[in-house]
Amino acid sequence: MPRIALAMHGTAMLYEVAIAAEILGVDRGELAPGGTWYDFVVCTPDGTPHPWLPGAPTAPYSELSRVDRVVVPSTDDPEADPAPALVDALREAHRHGVAVAALCTGAFVLAAAGLLDGRAAATHWMHADDLARRYPQVEVRADVLYVDDGDVLTSAGKTAALDLCLHLVRRDLGATAANGIARRLVVPSHRSGGQAQFVAAPPEPRSGSGLAPTLEWARARLDRPLTVADLAGHAGLSTRQLARRMGAEVGTGPLDWLHQQRVARAQELLERTDASVERVAAGSGLGTAATLRRHFHRVVGVSPAAYRAAFRLR
Repeated sequence: MPRIALAMHGTAMLYEVAIAAEILGVDRGELAPGGTWYDFVVCTPDGTPHPWLPGAPTAPYSELSRVDRVVVPSTDDPEADPAPALVDALREAHRHGVAVAALCTGAFVLAAAGLLDGRAAATHWMHADDLARRYPQVEVRADVLYVDDGDVLTSAGKTAALDLCLHLVRRDLGATAANGIARRLVVPSHRSGGQAQFVAAPPEPRSGSGLAPTLEWARARLDRPLTVADLAGHAGLSTRQLARRMGAEVGTGPLDWLHQQRVARAQELLERTDASVERVAAGSGLGTAATLRRHFHRVVGVSPAAYRAAFRLR
């Protein structure tokens, strides 16, 4: 099971700490491959338990080099220099190949450690200019929810921290696990951020979207031939009107949305069933195994077989 550490610091903010602890620290092994969840630990300077998380396993900062992932919560004082002990521990952990994620203004901590040099990074839009001014070697992205640069991840403000934590679950434990948590928390299972690995779930319509009934209708029929004209007809729109509405309300075009939905369905079938690749292709509406492999590799980055080997629920 992946071992993940929440690196607490003196200016950490309760909201992002609670998000990380709820999504990553609560054992939901029934949703994950092999029935195992993260091995979650809270790291403080000397391993003293943190009052916000009194029942969680704790360890000192030196343990950050011995985990698979480190999550740094936001800071309520981005202008203040982070504690040297935390900065040194994060540098050392990253040198040992540990992936490091920052929530919201936690990006300032990673920037102080030099982990964002030459990389794109997200943070809360109110602090984006400050981050760019203080650390000009960082490509600050104020227009995205989160950025996944492989071994370094950053998110924008507040609720985008939830998006990044769900993204980590999706990346580490698969779509079924991330979708299961999202359903329990009553939040969208995925909102697209920056560069993402193992992400195929399409964006959700914005609240109050008039297209929601049509998109639900299409989701229930992904194993059937569906065209953009079919979606437009159900919505009572022309295909051109549908394209404009989906761009405004969903953030993607109708055909791209359909392809993303079909790949997301294929992910679920690969995780939950022993169906052959041919049957997964048919069940997700992608037709043939060759078509499935082509779209799946384009969106997810690996073959269907490799994805199943990593995320099959036992």
